[in-house]
Amino acid sequence: MVHVLSSRVLLRPSDPERSRAFYGEALGLEIYREFGTGPERGTVYFLGGGFLEVSGRAAQPATDTLKLWLQVANAAAAYQELLAHGVEVLRPPVQEPWGLIEMWIADPDGHRIVLTQVPADHPLRYRP
Repeated sequence: MVHVLSSRVLLRPSDPERSRAFYGEALGLEIYREFGTGPERGTVYFLGGGFLEVSGRAAQPATDTLKLWLQVANAAAAYQELLAHGVEVLRPPVQEPWGLIEMWIADPDGHRIVLTQVPADHPLRYRP
């Protein structure tokens, strides 16, 4: 059995400064740590129960194989905040047939991100 103590998603952006502005300023993720120097330095952000590391530089365009799922307390408020920061919203918050409220955005490289609100009466929160 593998005993995992921590985890993180590693993201290699095409433009590290642009991605740091997106994740740190537009999304408002808090910094866990930074390492290295210069424009390709690494920045690790808190990501709820995990971490997102933005470091290095991608040589290839982003693929659609990576998607981030971020749970938020209030999707409508997140929607307004993201619009105020100029983030392109691919789809505004919608209550899905499975009961979650989901909104889709993309980072500067096109990685799709779903921001999800779990309503108070949803089975993910309900404990009989």
